[in-house]
Amino acid sequence: MYNFSYFKEKDRQIILDFIEENPFAFLTGSTMSGKQVATQIPVLMEVREGELFLQGHIMRNTDHHKAFSENPYSLIVFTGPSTYVSASWYTNPQIGSTWNYMSVHVQGQMSFMSDEALIEFMRKLTLKFEKGNTGSQTIYDNLPDTFLSKMMPAIVGFEIKAEKLENVFKLSQNRDEKSYLNIIAKLEEQGGNSALIAAEMRKRQAALFPPGVEWDGSKFDS
Repeated sequence: MYNFSYFKEKDRQIILDFIEENPFAFLTGSTMSGKQVATQIPVLMEVREGELFLQGHIMRNTDHHKAFSENPYSLIVFTGPSTYVSASWYTNPQIGSTWNYMSVHVQGQMSFMSDEALIEFMRKLTLKFEKGNTGSQTIYDNLPDTFLSKMMPAIVGFEIKAEKLENVFKLSQNRDEKSYLNIIAKLEEQGGNSALIAAEMRKRQAALFPPGVEWDGSKFDS
């Protein structure tokens, strides 16, 4: 992981909110022999007694199911919007351009759910993404038994207790104020993911450049 302190989000709640807002995650691990496996899945987050747990489900008898059955160590990566940042927008443009992005990595050991726990998880999962609409025909409790009898045996639920939580919120925190504001303006002009990154940068502007405090770029790497 890109490991510079000024690109780290220090507020744990902001990190948890980021996971909640970006639940479609990249799950990866390996067999004991080192063969890599990966899949992308929706993940639910729970905080119990201050500990972070992640829950999801995968297809049975896939390469990743077999790998995690053999080796439970896993990494889940949550990502948000990202965008190219041109060095031509800096006060000193004669350095490398870059990419701004936000990412949270969670490491832990996977355990598989019982059949009963999987049912409760599927109730939570379907209801969450149907935005609490209990009348939706696609929440777990409204699905026909003929479908559930085929679908449920084909999947396995899992839970991961977070043993390590890391993040990169790389949002041009190492640039001077004039460059920072110009980057925001350029990204807002582009719209889409660029504008979303600009909005995140605006949230941090006052903390990065407090009124009356002269910016000192010497503490940052280029």
